[in-house]
Amino acid sequence: MKRTYECKYAGHTFIDVNDTSVTIRRKGMLNFINQGLKGAKLIPFSSISAIQLKKPGVVTSGYIQFSIAGGNESKGGLFDATTDENTVMFADKKTLKDMEELKSYIETKISELNNPVAKSNSLTGPEEIKQYKELLDQGILTQEEFEKKKNQILNL
Repeated sequence: MKRTYECKYAGHTFIDVNDTSVTIRRKGMLNFINQGLKGAKLIPFSSISAIQLKKPGVVTSGYIQFSIAGGNESKGGLFDATTDENTVMFADKKTLKDMEELKSYIETKISELNNPVAKSNSLTGPEEIKQYKELLDQGILTQEEFEKKKNQILNL
């Protein structure tokens, strides 16, 4: 997955995500005032120890915060979050939906990193179909069950 999320709050902040990391890029005068000239921040998934998502309220903004192992993220709530380099602020419901999707994706990737055994034991599509074919040949599966699983694996 390679995607860019845009968060509009006191300027524009972009969150670029790929299969291994997240990058925070900030634009705009208020971002400059709050963050200075730090440039883009690349955070490998392997460095993220937690993700906090606060929903925007009627008069308050929301944010997504990436806690980094050994990092010093803000713990003072919304006000401190505006100056935390690992936090991205947002105000609208559409962005909230995007941030929920982003949080879920990153948590899945972190889980895969922390459980390499399960990942290495996963089969490729053809290998999985071959296993189901063997179950069919042994009479454990019906032809209909086999076809259903095969179509599911092949996304048909």
